[in-house]
Amino acid sequence: MIRVLTVDDEPKNLRIIKELLKNYCPQVDHVGEADNIDKAIELIHSLQPELVLLDIEMPHGNAFDLLDRIMPVNFEIIFVTAFDAYTLKAFKYSALDYLLKPVDIEELKNAITKAQQRVDQKNFNMQLSNLLTNFKQQDSNLQKVAISSGNGAFEFVSFDEIIYCEANGPYTYVFTVNGRKLVSSKSIKEYEETLPDNMFFRSHHSYLINLGKIKKYNKGRGGEIEMENGVHLEIATRRKEDFLKRINQL
Repeated sequence: MIRVLTVDDEPKNLRIIKELLKNYCPQVDHVGEADNIDKAIELIHSLQPELVLLDIEMPHGNAFDLLDRIMPVNFEIIFVTAFDAYTLKAFKYSALDYLLKPVDIEELKNAITKAQQRVDQKNFNMQLSNLLTNFKQQDSNLQKVAISSGNGAFEFVSFDEIIYCEANGPYTYVFTVNGRKLVSSKSIKEYEETLPDNMFFRSHHSYLINLGKIKKYNKGRGGEIEMENGVHLEIATRRKEDFLKRINQL
């Protein structure tokens, strides 16, 4: 059983989540609920939950104000939020779970299952610290992305450190300015959707390049680029026009 605390300022939302947990998540022991930051902090200290379902917007502050007051944390968090593109992008960069309101039963079950699997892992504070940092930036200035190795570990890499990403089946190689090759369990499509499109371009089905790291472009049917690390990458013919438009905007 996993000990769960729910935090939301709306009594209706607390009631709904409690019922969903009871009916669909048998591995959960719902130990308490709070409707404001102060009560949530009190219950976190007294009940020692392993997982907190945490609403982002609350009276007299938000979830990140709460977390700033209790860091470092020793429990998992699933954030609950209304849709906001910037919010969701910050979560993607930080590799942390979230649920959209109204909460979907299957998404809740999946999030609880993943949280239960992570309870014994010790890298959560780094992910959370990265999320808090990203939330203090404006949308265009989010700075880091979490690279998942698939074994529960994450490495946070600044956008400017990435030269290019290369697809390898369901995995992705991430090549950095210091000569490292990181192996990620995420597909290149996921990185294309996550990394900022003002910096990165899908030049080929196998490559996602950092436009700021291009050293040279050689003309051809599609063309070829040389990256700052000396690697030569093909430009897909069907992407050539879009690529040339992008580099002319730099």
